[in-house]
Amino acid sequence: MPSEYREVQVRPATEADLGDLTDLYNHYVRETTITFDTEPFTPEQRRSWLLSHPVDGPHRLLVAQERAHGARAHGGRSADRGGRLLGYVTSSPFRIKPAYSTSVEVSVYCAPGAAGRGVGTLLYKSLFEALAGEDVHRAYAGIALPNEASVRLHARFGFRHVGTYGEVGRKFGRYWDVAWYEKHLGPAPPVDARGTRVWPGRRGE
Repeated sequence: MPSEYREVQVRPATEADLGDLTDLYNHYVRETTITFDTEPFTPEQRRSWLLSHPVDGPHRLLVAQERAHGARAHGGRSADRGGRLLGYVTSSPFRIKPAYSTSVEVSVYCAPGAAGRGVGTLLYKSLFEALAGEDVHRAYAGIALPNEASVRLHARFGFRHVGTYGEVGRKFGRYWDVAWYEKHLGPAPPVDARGTRVWPGRRGE
């Protein structure tokens, strides 16, 4: 990391971030299967998505940004409040029906060039700390395969593989599998006499 960038700030996203967030997401739309969107967005098309994630509640949007020291930040529309945007994380509704309200779907995106710097870990840590006081019971993440880095990240945060949808999406002229991962939120489940976590709703495995 350059000497003038010594810290990373994680904060709620604002409308001033909309251009940078759109640019970052469009990279994954155009270049990868990490998202199954196939056409790039304009910032205006992404505005409703940003506004659906308030600063509190179960549905959050946090950004990681370099904090400039000793130098004026260059590039990016967030530069007036710090350095460049390194990534973002969201918790969004898992499904729209009311009974799903205590479940969220989470996603994390790192800017090109920021991979391997611990940005994804920092964003997830901040997100789950923010959700600790909310009425949220489960977090789910879908990972288009193969993506070993994402699988490792989710395992690090206690996600468990619960199933895989085979060839569920088509992009770049071929079909892709999506693996689904689940994380228990809230107080840890009790431990039985064998030292095994007793997950609510699950019988011995």
